[in-house]
Amino acid sequence: MTDTAKIAEPLSGDKLYQQRARKALPLLVRQAIALTPIVYEDLAHELNMPNPRNLNYVLGSIGQTLLNLSKHWEDIEVPPIQCLVVNKNTRLPGEGIGGFITDLSHYKKLSNKLRRQLVDAKLEKIYAFDKWLKVLSTLSLKPAQNDFKKLNKKASQFKGSGEGAEHKKLKKLIANNPALIGLPSSIAPGENEHSLPSGDLLDVFFMHLKEHIGIEVKSHISDSADITRGLYQCVKYRAVLEARQAANGEPQNVRTILVLGGELPIELLSLKNVLDIEVFEKVGSK
Repeated sequence: MTDTAKIAEPLSGDKLYQQRARKALPLLVRQAIALTPIVYEDLAHELNMPNPRNLNYVLGSIGQTLLNLSKHWEDIEVPPIQCLVVNKNTRLPGEGIGGFITDLSHYKKLSNKLRRQLVDAKLEKIYAFDKWLKVLSTLSLKPAQNDFKKLNKKASQFKGSGEGAEHKKLKKLIANNPALIGLPSSIAPGENEHSLPSGDLLDVFFMHLKEHIGIEVKSHISDSADITRGLYQCVKYRAVLEARQAANGEPQNVRTILVLGGELPIELLSLKNVLDIEVFEKVGSK
């Protein structure tokens, strides 16, 4: 996998990974403009790829294409946008990125802390680069078409009818069974209706070591407007939890999760990725 930088060809060909690279690059440009990474599984989902591991050639193809474009433009260095695709747990790209940001053999020997320093330096360049749309145009690619205006309007006009029995049931289930969303069982029980200094109430709150984890819950009867609200609520709670830690003189170490009793509507997949929200689906459905 780490030799992909040497093996993958630019995205102009007809191989399956090149076709996927042409679909993936506009999505990565969308993420760059949003100043937000995307995890391997989420990008694979948007590309309808069953195995995220197959992204190695896709991202390698994008990397080779941007290297060639930098040489063609001469005075413009196009940063390696594939740095935005990260592991869910480490929040770092795979080892294959080493061939695009430094010497691969050197990168493989580095600790995660030193890798983070290298990657963060590249992320700053990716976010500051103002010619991503020109990159797409030069490669005859169109920007990702994501119009969230209707979704946002529906969410802003949503009128709930109070907390229902299904919502209460799912909150209690998560509070007592954090393993359902990949958290250690030992941190149970979580706190239901946790008060925030903004006046909001978190559905469930956990502390794991020094990490503060806020959970927003939507039962299986929630529609797309309510789930859209849930995505934005996670953004809000993440900011408030980080602000509370900062005010208390604590290192900012926060995670927010949207837990769904049903499935995430397909039309919300790109919004979830733009907002960088972790979502667990069909929890408690079995």
